[in-house]
Amino acid sequence: MRLQFLGSGDAFGSGGRFNTCFHLERAAHGNLLVDCGASSMVAIRKWEVEPNAISTVLVSHLHGDHFAGLPFFLLDAQLVSRRTEPLLLAGPPGFRDRLMTVMEAMFAGSTQVQRKFELEIRELELHERVETNGLAVTPYLMKHYSGAPSYALRIETEGKVLAYSGDTEWVEELIPAGRDADLFICEAYFFDKVMKYHIDYTTLVNHLPRIGAKRTIVTHMSAELLARPSQIALEAAHDGLVVDF
Repeated sequence: MRLQFLGSGDAFGSGGRFNTCFHLERAAHGNLLVDCGASSMVAIRKWEVEPNAISTVLVSHLHGDHFAGLPFFLLDAQLVSRRTEPLLLAGPPGFRDRLMTVMEAMFAGSTQVQRKFELEIRELELHERVETNGLAVTPYLMKHYSGAPSYALRIETEGKVLAYSGDTEWVEELIPAGRDADLFICEAYFFDKVMKYHIDYTTLVNHLPRIGAKRTIVTHMSAELLARPSQIALEAAHDGLVVDF
């Protein structure tokens, strides 16, 4: 299984990084995007990813640096990439309405376009394991205000488990979300500063033995943490990083 960090940044472009967007290549059922932040279409072009090969986009929560790339992605699918294959977008409750609102705010009339491909928008219920497009995804509730539930996502596909924290302060739900995962991608915002709605690197490291993931990579780092590379013992994401797991 191969995953590329198309974007590994926070909401503010710290370190000159793109917003969160991970690209997972699969042998069948099309490739997968996990989150699609506002800059993701730029990152897709930079890293020469084929948009039409993506069959599914999973969204952890409804902040612009995690889902606001979708209006660009959908317009590209219609006008540039000339998509014909079905596309599934899945996110937390409220996803459909928020996406329609953002699309109309950014590109008036774009929600009414007659598309040449089938678009399914699905809302994921807490702890409900959903099987679709050759994967199974289970959402876990995080603590991160976004006006809708914010999720960690446990994704099972082609015999592998990918777990992703989304954005959150430490919550016990991270343990079942990431337990024994082949790859656990977790945000680490500051080094040891504890704050609401985000987990710091030190707290994460202290809890990792309880999660037991086979491999952990930290992402969504602030400028403060990016400035301390010698103190980060875990693998740290950067834009363009490719990992096989």
